[in-house]
Amino acid sequence: MKNFIAQAARFVRDEDGVSAIEYGLLAALIALVIIGSVTTLGSNLKLVFSDIAGSV
Repeated sequence: MKNFIAQAARFVRDEDGVSAIEYGLLAALIALVIIGSVTTLGSNLKLVFSDIAGSV
């Protein structure tokens, strides 16, 4: 039983997995920002090229 408690305490103190999860969440947030920016920029570019095509 002591061994089990010692292993559980060591598992709770271990922070290696926490930093990996934080990096994963940060990467996901950056990906969402990039996707949102590209989507907005793509819509605006389509509008600009439509205006140019209409003018020509």
